Amino acid sequence: MAFYASAEKVFDPAIRSKPVVVLTNNDGCICAVCPIARRLNIPKFAPYFKVKQLLAQNNVVIRSSNYELYADLSDKMMNVIGRFCDVQHVYSIDESFLHFNGYTPVINDWFAYGHTIRRTVWRETKLPVGVGFGSTATLAKAANHAAKKLSGFNGVAVINCEASRKAILQRMSCQDIWGIGKRLAKKLKVMNIHTAWQLAQQNPNSMRRAFSVVVERTVNELNGIPCLNWDEVRQDKREIFSTRSFGERIYEPTALKTALINHVTVVASKLRKQKSLTKQLYIFAASSSHENVFYKKSYMYTFASPTNDTCVMASAVSQVFEQIYQPGIRYYKCGVGALELIAQQFQQDDLFNERTDNPPLMNCLDAINKRYGKGMLSLASSKLNEGWHMNRNFLSPQYTTRWRDIPKIYCE
Repeated sequence: MAFYASAEKVFDPAIRSKPVVVLTNNDGCICAVCPIARRLNIPKFAPYFKVKQLLAQNNVVIRSSNYELYADLSDKMMNVIGRFCDVQHVYSIDESFLHFNGYTPVINDWFAYGHTIRRTVWRETKLPVGVGFGSTATLAKAANHAAKKLSGFNGVAVINCEASRKAILQRMSCQDIWGIGKRLAKKLKVMNIHTAWQLAQQNPNSMRRAFSVVVERTVNELNGIPCLNWDEVRQDKREIFSTRSFGERIYEPTALKTALINHVTVVASKLRKQKSLTKQLYIFAASSSHENVFYKKSYMYTFASPTNDTCVMASAVSQVFEQIYQPGIRYYKCGVGALELIAQQFQQDDLFNERTDNPPLMNCLDAINKRYGKGMLSLASSKLNEGWHMNRNFLSPQYTTRWRDIPKIYCE
């Protein structure tokens, strides 16, 4: 995700012309590489300890993931982008779809409009963006890929006619198409389908029979036939997990249990946010695979009634904890996952099992944390121990979310 590396350069002009990489949790692997660092062939997702010498030889700037900064800058960027359309759909931290209805008659030159968006985002946030226009979501993504990755485009690409559609799709591999992953691209390659243009020439019904309705929709979208509405573009998650490795190894049962309940707090909050309930909770803890004796234990807890209540889910962890914890293990990672999710509006109560959820309490919890900050109010049993927070040895200041890190300007 190059956005992370770009965000690191916003408040630090001294590194804007230097190669920058961002590391994952506990400074484990490289998760983001800026364009300058990409030219040095620095491998993405490589373990940091394996490329440490290569980074030093090329004077690469290293940063730990500064999620607080990235989220705030993303919010500012999306607010700027949203001014250029009548409907905006934020897809991820660094992606946004714009839908034009009332704007269409006003815009005569989409290339010029795209460059206006880019210049405005840069002027107000100092974040570089690529802009792609298309008649469907998939074609817009293809144009955006061309704007950023293909030669001949200076950050803006437009697919607005048969010639432009063919020119761009012929230069894209199947793997570059939105919704087509590596595995599917390999299967298509066996069928002698190598480019996006070749996939677009396939019969949609045949692709559905050979693969799935998703591939059928992709073929139609590549041909300018809209198949994805915004609910389908951004569906509710079918599973919600919270996992993380520890900054230091964990031995004590209290510390491990606290970490698990903290993960429960995250999962329950996400469930309520998308108005879902879970029927099952997957709970696990493990040592490092590099230990002499690898240990991993998991448990699948089934709720009598689907829930998204933090207290109920934390109680489930407490009930099964003794079956997961084993003395003498150097725990490296743990987590929980909510499975078999159902929509809250379609919940059907059990005649013989009374629900123990407390929706008013959860609403109060969420409201306080939304107003005063994440984690302002939490379960006492989820209180984190500072000794095993994430290792972020290369963390940059949180310029926009922490008072002591606010940039200072000295005038003489």
